[in-house]
Amino acid sequence: MNDWQLQDAKNRFSALVNAAMAGEPQTVTRRGVPAVVVLSVEDYQRLCQAEKAAGPNFIEHLLAIPKATDDDTFELPPRTRDLRLREIDF
Repeated sequence: MNDWQLQDAKNRFSALVNAAMAGEPQTVTRRGVPAVVVLSVEDYQRLCQAEKAAGPNFIEHLLAIPKATDDDTFELPPRTRDLRLREIDF
């Protein structure tokens, strides 16, 4: 992976894009700190597909919640505040 300073990346953007399209991700730094990575669309799509395959989707996550049985009991905790209405002067 090649590192580019931001100013060099702006001046030689075509070379940066060509290198990324050739399959080599390019890192752009700002003030010496890595800021972004430029990569080809194919690499990006491959990474997105790998991320989706790695974990369950939202529906699968919800369906994985343990189901309650007839033996399960649930009790609300006692209230800690007095919820009576009170008069307020305006």
